[in-house]
Amino acid sequence: MSSTQFSRIHEEETQWLPFLKKALEPKHVNYNDEIKLLRTPFTSPGYHTKLRNVENVHPIRESLDYALAILDCHEDAYKDRAFEILRTILSLQDQQPDSPTFGIWSWYFEEPLSMMSPPDWNWADFIGRRLLQVLIRHSNRLPGDLEQLTSQAISHSCEAIIKRNVGPDYTNIAIMGAFVTLIAGERLKNRTYFEYGLERLTRLYDYSMQTGAFLEYNSPAYSTVAILELSALVMYSNTAEAKRLANEMLEATWLMVAEHFHPMLKQWSGPHARSYQTFLSNSHLSFLQMACKGDVSFVSNDEFVYGLEWYAQGIVCPERLYGLFTSIVERELRQDLPPYHEFRTRKAYTYMTSEFTLGTFNHNVMWKQCRNLLGYVHTGNQGRSYIQLRVLHDGYDFCSAVYTSVQEQASVLYGIQFALDGGDTHVNLDPIHGRMTASDLRIRLEIGSTGDVPAWKQIGKDTFQTYLGEMTLSVKALYGAMDEFSVFHWELDEEGPIVSLDYVLYKGEPSMIDFHAMKEALFMFALTLCGPDEDSDRRSSLSISEHEVQTSLESPDQSLTLKLAKKPSERVVLFHN
Repeated sequence: MSSTQFSRIHEEETQWLPFLKKALEPKHVNYNDEIKLLRTPFTSPGYHTKLRNVENVHPIRESLDYALAILDCHEDAYKDRAFEILRTILSLQDQQPDSPTFGIWSWYFEEPLSMMSPPDWNWADFIGRRLLQVLIRHSNRLPGDLEQLTSQAISHSCEAIIKRNVGPDYTNIAIMGAFVTLIAGERLKNRTYFEYGLERLTRLYDYSMQTGAFLEYNSPAYSTVAILELSALVMYSNTAEAKRLANEMLEATWLMVAEHFHPMLKQWSGPHARSYQTFLSNSHLSFLQMACKGDVSFVSNDEFVYGLEWYAQGIVCPERLYGLFTSIVERELRQDLPPYHEFRTRKAYTYMTSEFTLGTFNHNVMWKQCRNLLGYVHTGNQGRSYIQLRVLHDGYDFCSAVYTSVQEQASVLYGIQFALDGGDTHVNLDPIHGRMTASDLRIRLEIGSTGDVPAWKQIGKDTFQTYLGEMTLSVKALYGAMDEFSVFHWELDEEGPIVSLDYVLYKGEPSMIDFHAMKEALFMFALTLCGPDEDSDRRSSLSISEHEVQTSLESPDQSLTLKLAKKPSERVVLFHN
């Protein structure tokens, strides 16, 4: 990209430069002049890092965002600080070609790659992309040796990305890696990187556009990342074919986002393939407001939060979609996801009215990041509640639990089975091979609220109801069996704004649970949301055979049926039996 092209970009972004400067200002006090990185409070997703009980850390990614923002804002008083950060980060990359982690970085200064469990190869993509932005936007300001070192580190990142060669099912990294290699190929005049990047982008396009959706479907976190990366590809690439592919995927992604946004609740309707928080954050709402050029208001001026990494990426929502962000009567969305070896036939369903939204996948694992059954309901006086299904092993989301459902409008039949080849807290990083020790195992329907906490009441032995605004939420246990664990019961748990209705499968002294030894481990439920003028009663029926259980849910205008195997099995079998 020429300096003339970037000057044009800079002019288009001037609207957001004051917001970038405002977001940058509080970061200055957290700079560590000795380590020459930014200091932040420590948080952990529970994997990759082995750090525990640490108050503060010096993260590589956030420090690089800080340095780039200093340069973007032309903060001359801090220019040398930005260069110091760059030199520090470049020195922390594994630059030994024969090393198994060649080309990547650790997350934190405090934790070298050798200490991580395991190292995160995504950092070749995350850090490589940011270094490219530094080079493209500020090469004329870098000291000569620093420009050369930055180019060299980008090359190392490209080598790591090519070696790893993730598939198109890993959406955000597939896009980001394509950006790094393709743009680096153009910038550094490296044909190998360029051709790999274009081929990788083409693979992602062919894979995703066969159904018109990414495998990491409808994820608030990763859809915004995809938009950012695809927008940057369109903006920074000089290759017409790359721009075409990225633009078409951008169009599909923006349509998905707009269709799932509930204007009255200001929530991102489910289901979410991956999510880190259930209520939509001000950061996500600010991202949408920024993308709509401020013409659609999602948050107040006081609540608006500008992300350092958004600047000069060309992020713009198509104006034709603005109406979906501002009004709603009724929407019903059905979407096939691209095939995956485990999820060959995964589908998403979403039903929305002015008062609520309810969405489900037809099947998925119960990973902490998955929102397989997710609803949002208006509860009056600007209040709202979310409804989320979870399965907990000793208090943490249990990845070997498998979810299957069928939904029609506001009624859902769903079942929980157990996989013999799943993980515990993570889908892949901690496999349990169908056996675990547990002192608690439960299926939880969680309700979080911004207003009054709802109260559950029991209607009969296995049915509970609660009121969310003018809506009635009903849950009924239809079937439950798990060898050697035969006494199941309901419990209510309330913690602050969250109240949970738990179907407890086991609670007691630590005990071995071996799903391989079980002939049966299956639980089935019905969930309905009804308005004030609707009959909340749904007639259910049950048919049990030697190997399967079939449940049905009937109302005057619809019928749902779900049939599931009793016996635990491998995930691919449970999903496609």
